Amino acid sequence: MYSIGEMARDSGLGVSALRFYDRAGVLVPARVDPVSGYRWYGAGQREEARLLTRLRRAGMPLADIRLVLAGWSNADTDLVRALLQAHLHRLQAGLSEAHSEFSAVQALLDHREDPMTSLRTAAVRLSLPAAELAAALDAVRFAAGTDPELPMLAGVLFDIGGGTLTVVATDRYRMAVARARTAGHDGPRAQAGRDAPRAQGGHDAPRAQAVVPLPLVDAMRALLGGGEETVRLAVDGDRVTLEAGDRQAAGRCAGHDFPDHRRLVGLPAGRRVLVDVPAFRKLLETGPVRESRVREQDGLPYDLSVLEVTGDGTVALCADDGEDGGRTAVNRAFLLHALAAGDRDELVLEFGAPTAPLAIRRPDDEGTFSILMPVRLDD
Repeated sequence: MYSIGEMARDSGLGVSALRFYDRAGVLVPARVDPVSGYRWYGAGQREEARLLTRLRRAGMPLADIRLVLAGWSNADTDLVRALLQAHLHRLQAGLSEAHSEFSAVQALLDHREDPMTSLRTAAVRLSLPAAELAAALDAVRFAAGTDPELPMLAGVLFDIGGGTLTVVATDRYRMAVARARTAGHDGPRAQAGRDAPRAQGGHDAPRAQAVVPLPLVDAMRALLGGGEETVRLAVDGDRVTLEAGDRQAAGRCAGHDFPDHRRLVGLPAGRRVLVDVPAFRKLLETGPVRESRVREQDGLPYDLSVLEVTGDGTVALCADDGEDGGRTAVNRAFLLHALAAGDRDELVLEFGAPTAPLAIRRPDDEGTFSILMPVRLDD
């Protein structure tokens, strides 16, 4: 007999996944201790668990997996082959349909006029407090992407407009936004395809965007001290420059469009809970987690923290047992990063539906926040 922990290590499924498949009647333990409730698996179930892992990675529905495992244990190869072939046909049909739809979208992109072209090529210069820019970069740097397949996310968006510099970073699973006040700026107004005069502040302030690669972001951050000095930022076509006194960090902007962050952060209002950050961090680091080998990001397994707002208005950390309705599960490491980037002893956690992103906000600064995508607990 094998314990649930041994089965998890041998099969690549997490302990929580094995419990889920037990409740779903897909992979039921050979024996459950009547006193402790601990699950034990037979030797033959190791092979079934490994098969289950492969079928789930291939996207086979649980109803079909249940039949495959039943046929597997009875050596009913005809049933197993028929189910595998049927799922393969579904995948091929879905891939063909997806290819057709993607081709149509690509054709639309090829013929679509990009209204952001003028923003990427506009020349804008501004000055701003060094401490504010440093704090803004610190608040978003953790959320920047590292996936080589998505180079447009491997940087920080500098969005200049309305007398404010907004910096944004995202890796798809999380997003962070922060703002810094500008002390003065000049350049053309963002009017696509039109020339515009210089402006100083107000609603006619210049507008420009630049995706700054992470090495250049880090070089800029190294120039910024914690004093009251003012630094100068310039975006000119595909080049961005930061000057601090007689020092300078400059380089080329990334040649990619960044997602429209304003659409991504437009979340419906949720339930806000003020948390004591040091105490909450300790709870996350020492409290229950859901081991999640079955869930991976960029090829690496990660742990989940399952959060719930209790009746007295506090945030509780839940263990594996119990119903998942009304709970929000997030990547634990991502949540710890967001708390650190929040840089406050108290932060606001904003909960929507369990399928809605979790927002982490500063109580004294609505313009600086991060959001984490939730993880489904029923997979």
